[in-house]
Amino acid sequence: MHIKSETQTVLTAKTRIEQDSLGQLELPAEVLYGINTLRSLQNFPLCGRTIASWPNFIYAFAIVKQAAARANCEIGSLTSERADFIFAACEEIKDGKYNADLVVDMLEGSGGTSTNMNMNEVIANIAAKASGRELSDYSFIHPNDHVNLGQSTNDVVPTAMKLAVYRAMAGVLKTTQELADSFSIKREEYRTIFRLGRTCLQDAQPMTLGQAFGGYEAVIRRHADQLRTIREQFLTVPLGGTAIGTGFGSESGYKAAVFQHLSSLFGTTIQPVGNPFDGMQNMDNCARLSGELRNTANTLWKIANDLILLSSGPNGGIGEVTLPSVQAGSSIMPGKVNPVIPIAVCQAALAITGNDTAVAMGCQQGMLEINHFELLVCDRLLDSIRLLTSATDIFTRLCIDNIIANEDVSCKHLLASSALATALVPSLGYAQVSTIVLAASEEKRPFVDVVVERGLLTKDEIMSVIERSTHHKEEGPNARARFEIT
Repeated sequence: MHIKSETQTVLTAKTRIEQDSLGQLELPAEVLYGINTLRSLQNFPLCGRTIASWPNFIYAFAIVKQAAARANCEIGSLTSERADFIFAACEEIKDGKYNADLVVDMLEGSGGTSTNMNMNEVIANIAAKASGRELSDYSFIHPNDHVNLGQSTNDVVPTAMKLAVYRAMAGVLKTTQELADSFSIKREEYRTIFRLGRTCLQDAQPMTLGQAFGGYEAVIRRHADQLRTIREQFLTVPLGGTAIGTGFGSESGYKAAVFQHLSSLFGTTIQPVGNPFDGMQNMDNCARLSGELRNTANTLWKIANDLILLSSGPNGGIGEVTLPSVQAGSSIMPGKVNPVIPIAVCQAALAITGNDTAVAMGCQQGMLEINHFELLVCDRLLDSIRLLTSATDIFTRLCIDNIIANEDVSCKHLLASSALATALVPSLGYAQVSTIVLAASEEKRPFVDVVVERGLLTKDEIMSVIERSTHHKEEGPNARARFEIT
């Protein structure tokens, strides 16, 4: 009996006890979370990535709690003193001061309850300390009765998630714009550099390198426009619907007040969903955004692969462009430089594609009045946004900005190919031109040499064909001088 008493004394010096409907648990004395969070830690040791891993999520979550506190105070459901303590605690949480206490796993299986309660408990305990009370003394501010007043996990979590995604998207919109601008610069810089266009990795027709980069610019701008449009859908949220969309559990006037304060705190107008039951049940906008993030990533993947091919060699491959050298390419082959930035971009695209699959499956798994997989969707969406932001950033800064066109190599490849054959078809017919192409191949001679030798075109006429075929308007004499046929 004496030993038990001593043990209890030691434990209580290092721990504190909280109780819920399932019984009592001991928590480390210094942590700011409570029993609901502790049960989550015991139940969901999954990905090891906590909710605090996503600062935008925590920031948005804290703003939701602030808006709720202000709204409840405004309608008389919460005293101004309590509201002020909750608001102040959330300000510190927004700054990341208490990330070490926001410990619930992002893949927790409680449908968001553990996440919401982790936030509620930390806010309540910050307020307890600030008001001179002991941790777990919830007599002044209770996690459920005051911090969660007028709310439910089912409307708070999707609201915080959507606002977090909206905020995070600012980064990817910035970097995609910068990438498109970089392609635009290269489009102008290379507008007079002729090259061999290829289809199915075989020689096709003449074009300019500027036209290729213009195509890259156009598709990135189109993706940025799509992402910007879909992003706006995330300013419509289900807050105020409480558990299933009826609004039961909040007082009259709360919903109007909470959206007013939420918009003010977030810095832009946030609207309630048109149908709260739809807002609680469905996550199609998340699937839509994830799909466009994947589409954008796949375009980056395609462009990166193009550059890997065009820079291949440099002596044993195509070698028409030189990518910036950013690091040694081999631990055994001296001087080897690999296209590491395009390769990294491809890897990011692969990861985003996997995320999109998880998001799509999570969005379709809603059951009856809510979707239980919001935290998975949130985690994978934010990861895709981060990956795409980083990939576009390094692609711009470490690759596209300083890419170099190898004009002589491009000229050599174009003039050695049968790319001009199409231009002769109207006058000579497809069959006859095909025989010329085959003759050039069998004789291992450039196609243009055979054409000139047979008197079908002069060298000047060949250059005119190249210029016309690329629809280039501004080459001038300098462009022709670059491509003088000898």
